[in-house]
Amino acid sequence: MNATQRRRITRVLREAEGYLELGMSQHALLRLQKNGTLIHSDARGCYLLGETLRELHRYRQAIYPLRRSLELIPDDVNVHMALAWCYKRTGRLETAIELLEHALTIEPGAAILHYNLACYWSLARDRRRTLQHLAAALEIDGNFRDFVWDEPDFDAMRADPLFQSLTA
Repeated sequence: MNATQRRRITRVLREAEGYLELGMSQHALLRLQKNGTLIHSDARGCYLLGETLRELHRYRQAIYPLRRSLELIPDDVNVHMALAWCYKRTGRLETAIELLEHALTIEPGAAILHYNLACYWSLARDRRRTLQHLAAALEIDGNFRDFVWDEPDFDAMRADPLFQSLTA
């Protein structure tokens, strides 16, 4: 990528980020799509396009740019989480879990990864792994306890005595 293209993509990404901050996801999407070829060659651009589509609840469409971003920056935990989010919402829970498990190898101390894995394992009805990851998340960052009771992913676990003890 030459200097002119780099300046252009920097400007486009800044504009798209601004639109997203203002809650104008459709405007961000149009700005990014207008520069599609340039965006596709940039990891941050792909991530931002995926995040924009995710904001618009277009999860299936978000998968492609997020996967491309992961190809370009394979160790970015944020991309793993965004992509897992989309896989979960498109009925590919197993793939979402695999992505987050891999992200844990990159950043094992990330409470958010453990928390999301606890949610996904709960949906998969795996009590042991749910409790294991939830305990890890709460040990790293006890503030996650504030979110547990409002999280519908844990509905299947609510009556479990260990779950109740852990989240009390």
